[in-house]
Amino acid sequence: MSDRDAIVETHRGALDLAADAPMLAQVRQWSAINSGSRNMDGLARQAGLLAEAFAMLPGAIDLVDAVPGENVDAAGTIRPVAYGRHLHLRVRPEAPVQLVLTGHMDTVFAEDHPFQALTDLDGGAILNGPGVADMKGGIAVMLAALRGVEASPLRERIGYEVVINSDEEIGSPGSAALIARAAQGKLAALTYEPSALPDGTLAGARPGSGNFSLIVSGRSAHAGRNPEDGRNALVAAADLALRLYQARRPGLSINPAKIDGGGPNNMVPDRAVLRVNLRPALPEDQHAAEALIAETIAAVKAAHGVTIHLHGGFGRPPKPLDARAQKLFALVEDSAALLGRPIGHRPSGGVCDGNNIAACGVPVVDTMGVRGGAIHSADEYLIVESLPERAMLSTLVMLRLAEGSAL
Repeated sequence: MSDRDAIVETHRGALDLAADAPMLAQVRQWSAINSGSRNMDGLARQAGLLAEAFAMLPGAIDLVDAVPGENVDAAGTIRPVAYGRHLHLRVRPEAPVQLVLTGHMDTVFAEDHPFQALTDLDGGAILNGPGVADMKGGIAVMLAALRGVEASPLRERIGYEVVINSDEEIGSPGSAALIARAAQGKLAALTYEPSALPDGTLAGARPGSGNFSLIVSGRSAHAGRNPEDGRNALVAAADLALRLYQARRPGLSINPAKIDGGGPNNMVPDRAVLRVNLRPALPEDQHAAEALIAETIAAVKAAHGVTIHLHGGFGRPPKPLDARAQKLFALVEDSAALLGRPIGHRPSGGVCDGNNIAACGVPVVDTMGVRGGAIHSADEYLIVESLPERAMLSTLVMLRLAEGSAL
Protein backbone atom coordinates (compact mmCIF):
# COMPACT_ATOMS: atom_id res chain seq x y z
CA MET A 1 0.00 0.00 0.00
CA SER A 2 1.40 3.41 -0.97
CA ASP A 3 1.61 6.28 1.50
CA ARG A 4 -1.16 8.08 -0.39
CA ASP A 5 -3.44 5.04 -0.28
CA ALA A 6 -2.78 4.87 3.45
CA ILE A 7 -4.19 8.36 3.93
CA VAL A 8 -7.60 7.13 2.76
CA GLU A 9 -7.44 3.77 4.55
CA THR A 10 -6.61 5.48 7.84
CA HIS A 11 -10.00 7.16 7.67
CA ARG A 12 -11.93 4.36 5.96
CA GLY A 13 -14.48 3.89 8.75
CA ALA A 14 -15.44 7.57 8.84
CA LEU A 15 -15.56 7.79 5.05
CA ASP A 16 -17.79 4.75 4.71
CA LEU A 17 -20.15 6.01 7.39
CA ALA A 18 -20.46 9.35 5.59
CA ALA A 19 -21.12 7.63 2.26
CA ASP A 20 -23.84 5.42 3.79
CA ALA A 21 -25.88 8.31 5.18
CA PRO A 22 -29.50 8.53 3.95
CA MET A 23 -28.78 11.53 1.76
CA LEU A 24 -31.06 10.76 -1.18
CA ALA A 25 -34.05 10.22 1.10
CA GLN A 26 -33.31 13.52 2.80
CA VAL A 27 -33.05 15.36 -0.50
CA ARG A 28 -36.40 13.94 -1.57
CA GLN A 29 -38.05 14.96 1.67
CA TRP A 30 -36.56 18.45 1.78
CA SER A 31 -37.05 19.24 -1.91
CA ALA A 32 -40.74 18.31 -1.67
CA ILE A 33 -41.15 21.43 0.50
CA ASN A 34 -41.32 24.75 -1.29
CA SER A 35 -38.83 26.97 0.51
CA GLY A 36 -38.66 29.93 -1.81
CA SER A 37 -36.92 32.86 -0.16
CA ARG A 38 -40.24 34.68 0.42
CA ASN A 39 -42.28 31.65 1.51
CA MET A 40 -42.19 32.07 5.28
CA ASP A 41 -44.37 29.03 6.00
CA GLY A 42 -42.29 26.78 3.75
CA LEU A 43 -39.05 28.05 5.24
CA ALA A 44 -40.36 27.41 8.74
CA ARG A 45 -41.22 23.80 7.80
CA GLN A 46 -37.82 23.34 6.18
CA ALA A 47 -35.98 24.80 9.18
CA GLY A 48 -37.84 22.45 11.50
CA LEU A 49 -36.90 19.38 9.47
CA LEU A 50 -33.26 20.49 9.27
CA ALA A 51 -33.15 21.03 13.01
CA GLU A 52 -34.44 17.47 13.51
CA ALA A 53 -31.85 16.06 11.10
CA PHE A 54 -28.87 17.97 12.55
CA ALA A 55 -29.87 16.98 16.09
CA MET A 56 -27.84 13.80 15.53
CA LEU A 57 -24.72 15.93 15.99
CA PRO A 58 -23.40 17.09 19.37
CA GLY A 59 -23.90 20.71 20.34
CA ALA A 60 -26.94 22.91 20.73
CA ILE A 61 -29.06 23.84 17.70
CA ASP A 62 -30.67 27.27 17.53
CA LEU A 63 -33.15 28.63 15.02
CA VAL A 64 -32.04 32.24 14.88
CA ASP A 65 -34.30 35.12 13.89
CA ALA A 66 -33.10 37.03 10.85
CA VAL A 67 -32.06 40.64 10.93
CA PRO A 68 -35.05 42.55 9.48
CA GLY A 69 -34.59 44.21 6.13
CA GLU A 70 -36.30 46.48 3.65
CA ASN A 71 -37.17 46.54 -0.03
CA VAL A 72 -38.12 49.19 -2.55
CA ASP A 73 -41.50 48.49 -4.15
CA ALA A 74 -42.53 49.35 -7.71
CA ALA A 75 -43.82 52.74 -6.58
CA GLY A 76 -40.48 53.63 -5.02
CA THR A 77 -41.65 53.21 -1.43
CA ILE A 78 -39.21 51.61 1.02
CA ARG A 79 -40.99 48.89 2.96
CA PRO A 80 -39.89 46.54 5.75
CA VAL A 81 -39.43 42.89 4.84
CA ALA A 82 -39.02 39.75 6.95
CA TYR A 83 -36.84 36.71 6.34
CA GLY A 84 -37.02 33.16 7.64
CA ARG A 85 -35.06 31.86 10.61
CA HIS A 86 -31.57 30.43 10.20
CA LEU A 87 -30.18 27.21 11.66
CA HIS A 88 -27.06 27.64 13.80
CA LEU A 89 -25.07 24.84 15.45
CA ARG A 90 -21.81 25.09 17.40
CA VAL A 91 -19.75 22.05 18.34
CA ARG A 92 -16.57 21.90 20.46
CA PRO A 93 -15.57 25.58 20.46
CA GLU A 94 -12.54 24.64 22.57
CA ALA A 95 -11.04 22.27 19.94
CA PRO A 96 -7.72 23.31 18.35
CA VAL A 97 -9.01 23.19 14.74
CA GLN A 98 -12.03 25.40 14.14
CA LEU A 99 -14.09 25.30 10.94
CA VAL A 100 -17.26 26.92 9.67
CA LEU A 101 -19.68 25.15 7.31
CA THR A 102 -22.49 27.02 5.59
CA GLY A 103 -25.46 26.29 3.37
CA HIS A 104 -28.86 27.70 2.52
CA MET A 105 -32.34 26.26 2.80
CA ASP A 106 -34.05 28.73 0.45
CA THR A 107 -34.55 28.30 -3.28
CA VAL A 108 -35.35 30.67 -6.14
CA PHE A 109 -38.68 28.95 -6.77
CA ALA A 110 -41.64 30.83 -5.28
CA GLU A 111 -44.68 29.13 -3.81
CA ASP A 112 -46.65 29.78 -7.02
CA HIS A 113 -43.86 28.73 -9.41
CA PRO A 114 -44.90 25.81 -11.66
CA PHE A 115 -41.70 23.86 -10.86
CA GLN A 116 -42.56 21.97 -7.67
CA ALA A 117 -42.29 18.22 -8.38
CA LEU A 118 -39.45 15.68 -8.28
CA THR A 119 -38.75 13.49 -11.31
CA ASP A 120 -36.37 10.53 -11.58
CA LEU A 121 -34.39 10.41 -14.80
CA ASP A 122 -31.94 7.93 -16.34
CA GLY A 123 -33.25 5.04 -14.29
CA GLY A 124 -32.79 6.96 -11.05
CA ALA A 125 -29.24 8.14 -11.74
CA ILE A 126 -30.49 11.74 -12.06
CA LEU A 127 -32.99 13.53 -9.84
CA ASN A 128 -34.74 16.58 -11.28
CA GLY A 129 -36.47 18.91 -8.87
CA PRO A 130 -36.50 22.34 -7.22
CA GLY A 131 -33.45 22.82 -5.03
CA VAL A 132 -32.10 19.29 -5.42
CA ALA A 133 -28.67 20.67 -6.38
CA ASP A 134 -28.97 24.24 -5.10
CA MET A 135 -28.73 23.26 -2.40
CA LYS A 136 -30.70 20.68 -0.49
CA GLY A 137 -28.36 18.06 -1.89
CA GLY A 138 -25.48 20.10 -0.50
CA ILE A 139 -27.04 20.24 2.95
CA ALA A 140 -27.40 16.45 2.94
CA VAL A 141 -23.73 16.14 1.96
CA MET A 142 -22.70 18.50 4.78
CA LEU A 143 -24.63 16.53 7.39
CA ALA A 144 -23.28 13.19 6.13
CA ALA A 145 -19.71 14.49 6.24
CA LEU A 146 -20.13 15.70 9.82
CA ARG A 147 -21.58 12.31 10.68
CA GLY A 148 -18.35 10.80 9.36
CA VAL A 149 -16.20 13.24 11.33
CA GLU A 150 -18.05 12.42 14.54
CA ALA A 151 -17.21 8.73 14.02
CA SER A 152 -13.48 9.46 13.79
CA PRO A 153 -11.00 9.37 16.69
CA LEU A 154 -9.90 12.79 15.46
CA ARG A 155 -13.27 14.36 16.28
CA GLU A 156 -12.01 15.92 19.53
CA ARG A 157 -9.52 17.97 17.50
CA ILE A 158 -12.26 19.53 15.36
CA GLY A 159 -14.72 22.19 16.40
CA TYR A 160 -17.18 23.69 13.98
CA GLU A 161 -20.05 26.06 13.48
CA VAL A 162 -22.83 25.35 11.00
CA VAL A 163 -25.01 28.11 9.55
CA ILE A 164 -27.85 27.24 7.18
CA ASN A 165 -29.55 30.47 6.22
CA SER A 166 -32.95 31.21 4.73
CA ASP A 167 -32.08 34.12 2.44
CA GLU A 168 -28.96 33.29 0.41
CA GLU A 169 -30.77 33.42 -2.92
CA ILE A 170 -31.68 37.07 -2.28
CA GLY A 171 -28.21 38.09 -1.09
CA SER A 172 -28.28 37.01 2.60
CA PRO A 173 -29.45 40.40 3.94
CA GLY A 174 -30.87 38.83 7.08
CA SER A 175 -27.99 36.42 7.76
CA ALA A 176 -24.76 38.16 6.71
CA ALA A 177 -24.02 39.27 10.28
CA LEU A 178 -24.58 35.75 11.63
CA ILE A 179 -22.26 34.26 9.02
CA ALA A 180 -19.58 36.86 9.75
CA ARG A 181 -19.71 36.07 13.47
CA ALA A 182 -19.51 32.33 12.80
CA ALA A 183 -16.51 32.81 10.49
CA GLN A 184 -14.44 34.78 12.99
CA GLY A 185 -11.25 32.99 14.03
CA LYS A 186 -11.86 29.90 11.88
CA LEU A 187 -9.05 28.05 10.14
CA ALA A 188 -11.14 27.34 7.05
CA ALA A 189 -14.67 27.29 5.66
CA LEU A 190 -16.62 24.87 3.50
CA THR A 191 -19.81 25.99 1.77
CA TYR A 192 -22.11 23.54 0.00
CA GLU A 193 -23.16 25.20 -3.23
CA PRO A 194 -23.25 22.74 -6.15
CA SER A 195 -20.09 22.23 -8.18
CA ALA A 196 -19.35 24.76 -10.89
CA LEU A 197 -19.62 22.06 -13.58
CA PRO A 198 -21.28 18.62 -13.64
CA ASP A 199 -17.83 16.98 -13.58
CA GLY A 200 -17.25 18.34 -10.07
CA THR A 201 -15.12 21.38 -10.93
CA LEU A 202 -14.96 23.84 -8.05
CA ALA A 203 -15.67 27.57 -8.32
CA GLY A 204 -12.52 29.54 -7.50
CA ALA A 205 -12.33 33.31 -7.65
CA ARG A 206 -15.66 35.12 -7.71
CA PRO A 207 -16.62 38.73 -8.42
CA GLY A 208 -18.53 40.79 -5.93
CA SER A 209 -22.15 41.76 -6.45
CA GLY A 210 -24.16 44.85 -5.63
CA ASN A 211 -27.90 45.27 -6.11
CA PHE A 212 -29.28 48.78 -6.22
CA SER A 213 -32.62 50.50 -6.59
CA LEU A 214 -32.40 54.11 -7.77
CA ILE A 215 -35.61 55.94 -6.93
CA VAL A 216 -36.10 58.85 -9.33
CA SER A 217 -38.54 61.63 -8.38
CA GLY A 218 -39.53 64.15 -11.04
CA ARG A 219 -42.56 66.38 -11.51
CA SER A 220 -45.84 65.49 -13.19
CA ALA A 221 -47.42 67.67 -15.86
CA HIS A 222 -49.87 67.40 -18.76
CA ALA A 223 -48.14 65.75 -21.71
CA GLY A 224 -49.85 68.09 -24.21
CA ARG A 225 -50.60 71.38 -22.47
CA ASN A 226 -47.45 72.01 -20.44
CA PRO A 227 -44.92 69.18 -20.73
CA GLU A 228 -42.10 71.67 -20.23
CA ASP A 229 -43.23 72.12 -16.63
CA GLY A 230 -42.72 68.41 -15.94
CA ARG A 231 -39.60 66.49 -15.03
CA ASN A 232 -39.85 63.06 -16.63
CA ALA A 233 -38.66 60.51 -14.09
CA LEU A 234 -38.96 57.64 -16.57
CA VAL A 235 -36.63 59.33 -19.07
CA ALA A 236 -34.17 60.14 -16.27
CA ALA A 237 -34.22 56.50 -15.13
CA ALA A 238 -33.59 55.39 -18.72
CA ASP A 239 -30.67 57.84 -18.94
CA LEU A 240 -29.27 56.40 -15.71
CA ALA A 241 -29.53 52.90 -17.13
CA LEU A 242 -27.78 53.82 -20.38
CA ARG A 243 -24.96 55.74 -18.70
CA LEU A 244 -24.28 52.92 -16.28
CA TYR A 245 -24.46 50.26 -18.99
CA GLN A 246 -22.05 52.17 -21.20
CA ALA A 247 -19.54 52.33 -18.31
CA ARG A 248 -19.15 48.54 -18.08
CA ARG A 249 -15.61 47.29 -18.68
CA PRO A 250 -13.37 44.29 -17.99
CA GLY A 251 -13.44 43.81 -14.24
CA LEU A 252 -16.84 45.46 -13.84
CA SER A 253 -20.04 44.08 -15.35
CA ILE A 254 -23.15 46.26 -15.11
CA ASN A 255 -26.66 44.99 -15.74
CA PRO A 256 -29.59 47.45 -15.67
CA ALA A 257 -32.34 44.92 -15.08
CA LYS A 258 -35.68 46.71 -14.73
CA ILE A 259 -37.41 50.08 -14.66
CA ASP A 260 -40.65 50.46 -12.73
CA GLY A 261 -42.71 53.57 -13.37
CA GLY A 262 -44.77 55.50 -15.82
CA GLY A 263 -48.51 55.95 -16.15
CA PRO A 264 -51.09 57.38 -18.54
CA ASN A 265 -49.83 58.47 -21.95
CA ASN A 266 -51.01 62.03 -21.35
CA MET A 267 -49.08 62.54 -18.11
CA VAL A 268 -45.38 63.24 -17.59
CA PRO A 269 -44.36 60.54 -15.09
CA ASP A 270 -43.03 61.81 -11.78
CA ARG A 271 -41.69 58.54 -10.32
CA ALA A 272 -39.53 55.69 -11.62
CA VAL A 273 -37.28 53.04 -10.08
CA LEU A 274 -34.23 51.62 -11.83
CA ARG A 275 -32.95 48.21 -10.64
CA VAL A 276 -29.32 47.49 -11.48
CA ASN A 277 -26.71 44.86 -10.59
CA LEU A 278 -22.96 45.56 -10.65
CA ARG A 279 -20.27 42.85 -10.37
CA PRO A 280 -16.72 44.03 -9.62
CA ALA A 281 -13.91 41.51 -10.03
CA LEU A 282 -11.59 42.98 -7.38
CA PRO A 283 -11.92 45.29 -4.37
CA GLU A 284 -10.50 48.19 -6.38
CA ASP A 285 -13.18 47.58 -9.02
CA GLN A 286 -15.82 47.86 -6.30
CA HIS A 287 -14.40 51.21 -5.18
CA ALA A 288 -14.49 52.38 -8.80
CA ALA A 289 -18.10 51.17 -9.12
CA GLU A 290 -19.15 53.11 -6.03
CA ALA A 291 -17.59 56.27 -7.45
CA LEU A 292 -19.25 55.62 -10.83
CA ILE A 293 -22.70 55.34 -9.27
CA ALA A 294 -22.25 58.61 -7.38
CA GLU A 295 -20.97 60.45 -10.46
CA THR A 296 -23.76 59.11 -12.67
CA ILE A 297 -26.45 60.09 -10.19
CA ALA A 298 -25.05 63.62 -9.99
CA ALA A 299 -24.91 63.96 -13.79
CA VAL A 300 -28.49 62.72 -14.33
CA LYS A 301 -29.87 64.92 -11.56
CA ALA A 302 -28.28 67.95 -13.19
CA ALA A 303 -29.39 66.97 -16.70
CA HIS A 304 -33.04 66.25 -15.88
CA GLY A 305 -33.85 68.33 -12.82
CA VAL A 306 -34.89 65.31 -10.78
CA THR A 307 -33.96 63.92 -7.37
CA ILE A 308 -32.53 60.42 -7.01
CA HIS A 309 -32.39 58.28 -3.89
CA LEU A 310 -29.96 55.34 -3.92
CA HIS A 311 -31.01 52.20 -2.05
CA GLY A 312 -28.93 49.02 -1.76
CA GLY A 313 -25.26 48.16 -1.71
CA PHE A 314 -22.55 45.60 -2.37
CA GLY A 315 -23.81 42.67 -0.33
CA ARG A 316 -21.21 40.29 -1.80
CA PRO A 317 -17.58 41.51 -1.72
CA PRO A 318 -15.22 40.30 -4.47
CA LYS A 319 -13.52 36.99 -3.70
CA PRO A 320 -10.05 36.76 -5.27
CA LEU A 321 -7.96 33.76 -4.20
CA ASP A 322 -5.15 34.58 -1.78
CA ALA A 323 -2.33 32.22 -0.76
CA ARG A 324 -4.27 30.54 2.06
CA ALA A 325 -7.28 29.99 -0.19
CA GLN A 326 -5.02 28.43 -2.79
CA LYS A 327 -3.70 26.02 -0.15
CA LEU A 328 -7.23 25.03 0.85
CA PHE A 329 -8.13 24.41 -2.80
CA ALA A 330 -4.99 22.30 -3.17
CA LEU A 331 -5.99 20.23 -0.15
CA VAL A 332 -9.53 19.68 -1.47
CA GLU A 333 -8.29 18.80 -4.94
CA ASP A 334 -5.63 16.43 -3.58
CA SER A 335 -8.25 14.76 -1.39
CA ALA A 336 -10.53 14.30 -4.39
CA ALA A 337 -7.66 12.66 -6.30
CA LEU A 338 -7.01 10.32 -3.37
CA LEU A 339 -10.65 9.25 -3.55
CA GLY A 340 -10.34 8.50 -7.26
CA ARG A 341 -12.19 11.51 -8.73
CA PRO A 342 -9.72 14.29 -9.58
CA ILE A 343 -11.16 17.80 -9.83
CA GLY A 344 -9.88 21.29 -10.41
CA HIS A 345 -11.20 24.80 -9.99
CA ARG A 346 -11.92 27.77 -12.23
CA PRO A 347 -13.24 31.34 -11.80
CA SER A 348 -17.00 31.81 -11.63
CA GLY A 349 -19.20 34.77 -12.42
CA GLY A 350 -21.65 33.77 -9.69
CA VAL A 351 -21.62 34.87 -6.06
CA CYS A 352 -22.61 33.26 -2.78
CA ASP A 353 -21.97 33.32 0.96
CA GLY A 354 -18.42 32.24 0.24
CA ASN A 355 -17.77 35.84 -0.85
CA ASN A 356 -18.73 37.12 2.59
CA ILE A 357 -16.71 34.46 4.41
CA ALA A 358 -13.59 35.24 2.37
CA ALA A 359 -14.03 38.92 3.23
CA CYS A 360 -13.60 37.89 6.90
CA GLY A 361 -10.10 36.64 6.07
CA VAL A 362 -11.07 32.95 6.17
CA PRO A 363 -10.10 30.67 3.24
CA VAL A 364 -13.19 29.04 1.77
CA VAL A 365 -14.11 26.48 -0.86
CA ASP A 366 -17.75 27.22 -1.55
CA THR A 367 -18.76 24.50 -4.05
CA MET A 368 -18.43 21.42 -1.84
CA GLY A 369 -21.98 20.36 -2.67
CA VAL A 370 -23.30 17.90 -5.23
CA ARG A 371 -22.57 17.51 -8.89
CA GLY A 372 -25.52 18.60 -10.99
CA GLY A 373 -26.61 21.52 -13.12
CA ALA A 374 -29.27 23.75 -14.69
CA ILE A 375 -29.79 25.45 -11.34
CA HIS A 376 -32.38 28.26 -11.14
CA SER A 377 -34.39 26.57 -13.89
CA ALA A 378 -37.03 23.87 -14.17
CA ASP A 379 -34.31 21.57 -15.53
CA GLU A 380 -32.30 21.64 -12.28
CA TYR A 381 -30.83 18.23 -11.58
CA LEU A 382 -28.71 16.28 -9.11
CA ILE A 383 -26.34 13.46 -10.13
CA VAL A 384 -27.25 10.93 -7.46
CA GLU A 385 -23.87 9.17 -7.30
CA SER A 386 -22.27 12.47 -6.30
CA LEU A 387 -23.95 12.37 -2.87
CA PRO A 388 -21.61 9.75 -1.38
CA GLU A 389 -18.67 11.08 -3.44
CA ARG A 390 -18.91 14.58 -2.05
CA ALA A 391 -19.72 13.41 1.49
CA MET A 392 -16.49 11.41 1.55
CA LEU A 393 -14.57 14.33 0.08
CA SER A 394 -15.70 16.73 2.82
CA THR A 395 -15.04 14.16 5.52
CA LEU A 396 -11.51 13.55 4.27
CA VAL A 397 -10.75 17.26 3.96
CA MET A 398 -11.89 17.96 7.53
CA LEU A 399 -9.96 15.01 8.96
CA ARG A 400 -6.79 16.03 7.12
CA LEU A 401 -7.17 19.55 8.56
CA ALA A 402 -7.52 17.94 12.00
CA GLU A 403 -4.28 16.07 11.37
CA GLY A 404 -2.51 19.36 10.80
CA SER A 405 -2.60 20.02 7.05
CA ALA A 406 -1.25 23.56 6.88
CA LEU A 407 -3.06 26.52 5.40
